[in-house]
Amino acid sequence: MRFDIVTLFPELFAPFLTAGVTRRAFESGQVEVKLWQLRDFAEGSYRRVDDRTFGGGPGMVMLAEPLARCVAVIRAERAGPQQAPEVPVALFTPAGRKLDHGAVEQWAAGSGAILICGRYEGIDQRFVDMYVTHQISLGDFVLSGGELAALALLDAVARLQPGVLHDAASSQFDSFNSALNGLLDSPHYTRPEMWRGASVPDVLLSGHHARIEHWRRERSLAITAAARPDLIAAARAAGQLTADDEAYLNAAENRKKGQARI
Repeated sequence: MRFDIVTLFPELFAPFLTAGVTRRAFESGQVEVKLWQLRDFAEGSYRRVDDRTFGGGPGMVMLAEPLARCVAVIRAERAGPQQAPEVPVALFTPAGRKLDHGAVEQWAAGSGAILICGRYEGIDQRFVDMYVTHQISLGDFVLSGGELAALALLDAVARLQPGVLHDAASSQFDSFNSALNGLLDSPHYTRPEMWRGASVPDVLLSGHHARIEHWRRERSLAITAAARPDLIAAARAAGQLTADDEAYLNAAENRKKGQARI
């Protein structure tokens, strides 16, 4: 798997690639990352990569030509002596599909991509129309550039690679994972058993695995219903909620209505 990152600030990536548990994916070569300085593909002594927007308005727009040259070089290098399948070109933009666990799993199972990190007011739309195959958004907010979004995607993909996490089962029970039917994870506790007057729930100290599993499922349902009811609706529509799940949710809703009447 190889990710080619086109950016004006390649130095932002260096610390991330050598720190934390995900560094194993990069050091082992499971996830290869190659950084491309966009200015290297610009013309003139100033290596200009942006210009004023047609029609007037604030800010600058990234030029299409340096980006196109960079992508052409990356494609040629990736193809090597044999013609490789066309590599996806992803742009981080508010117009993109919001990145979620399902999309991360698809990227993690693929062969990588060219990641375009935009800056300024955006990129000349003609480059987007001709080259970009995927548009990705982290959420309904704006960053100063695509680098942080690229780092988020790399981290999410790297931790799903075999052997990267200490416990291979860790990622299987993350929030949004299919093992949890796309719901949020339950709370977690560790030592000491009593901390500043707050104790660990007794069930987690019982050693009774069935009871613990039942408690975690109920906590997952409760947290998801309160924070992300859309995930409950999606799980219900997919037929992933059991009769016990529905009974718990109904009882919780009735308790909530009863408290509201008091």
